[in-house]
Amino acid sequence: MPADYLPILIMLVVAALFALVALIVPYYMGPRNPSTSKSDTYESGKLPFGTARRQVPIHYYMVAMLFMMFDIEVIFFYPWAVIFRQLKIFGLIEMGVFVAILLVGYVYIWKKGALEWD
Repeated sequence: MPADYLPILIMLVVAALFALVALIVPYYMGPRNPSTSKSDTYESGKLPFGTARRQVPIHYYMVAMLFMMFDIEVIFFYPWAVIFRQLKIFGLIEMGVFVAILLVGYVYIWKKGALEWD
């Protein structure tokens, strides 16, 4: 049985060696010409201005969390669709209950104004 894991061990050793070589070779062979302009922060083609710390409205995070929540719940539709014919009417009723719970949650956050972007 341990001999069956030998190819996996060889693959891990080769991957580790490749990663090590990829980190060490550029360090020793790459040019080193440090300057202040190379050390400056640079992002997306723009020079930075002001402080990097700024306040983001909490509403941004609320919308992001609600999107993730409803997006992840939609993933449950795929396995249901795959075995829909085997579940018959029971599966249809269960998915109806699931969709009803989702709909109640959606109406609740809509009425609370969580989706309004003012």
